[in-house]
Amino acid sequence: MSWIALKVLSLGSSVFEGAMSVAQWVTGSGSGAKDTADEDHSWQKPSPTDRRSPCPMVNALANHGYLPRDGQNVSLARLVAGAKEGINLAVDATLLVGIKALQTSSTGNILTFHLDDLSKHGIIEHDGSLSRNDVHSGDNHSFAPEIWATVASHFEGKETISIETAATARKDRLAAAAKANPEFDLPADATRFSLIETSLYLGVFGEGTHGNARTEWVRTLFEQERLPFDEGFARSDRPITISDILVLQKKVEAAS
Repeated sequence: MSWIALKVLSLGSSVFEGAMSVAQWVTGSGSGAKDTADEDHSWQKPSPTDRRSPCPMVNALANHGYLPRDGQNVSLARLVAGAKEGINLAVDATLLVGIKALQTSSTGNILTFHLDDLSKHGIIEHDGSLSRNDVHSGDNHSFAPEIWATVASHFEGKETISIETAATARKDRLAAAAKANPEFDLPADATRFSLIETSLYLGVFGEGTHGNARTEWVRTLFEQERLPFDEGFARSDRPITISDILVLQKKVEAAS
């Protein structure tokens, strides 16, 4: 078993420590992290046999060919490369999710995962998603327009989404989920990923750690699982780092 496999097995739930420990390996010259899944990055609707996750951002990267379009056997290095090329997410920030993603793997290879593996409850996927039903409903995987509509209603009439607005939308969604789901559960690790879910769209589509994400771009991501290049989006010139995400996470939490 490789060093990376042993390291992943030893991480447990310590996402931050895992990200920092593995970052050097992923960016090494022999990691293959510069490879991308497809030279054509036009948006393509996934086929019925393509696998997708409960995460709109991950799905958008696959729909644009930054990750394998079939959603199968995604390596940590491929995830890092795709996130960097698609949205300029730095290695350490991508590994916040990537390390945990490997813990969901059903591929038979600890170093890869299928995108639909991320539906496994309680690792990355959590109750109170902004765009999915809770696992209690029987489908925590598919986009749920009625769930997203309750979140998007907070953005009506706003050209941009402030940290305060995003925090309120998240807070109200969690309250609604807790009321509707008798088995609702959001332990500390799940709370962290819930905060990251909001922090990520603020960081990618906003003004760094200041929030103010473009509403049209955010809606395009969630509703079409497409990066809003046609609407004027361009990836940040500056990599979005783990520090940026954690700053936004703290701001969203404080405003909740």
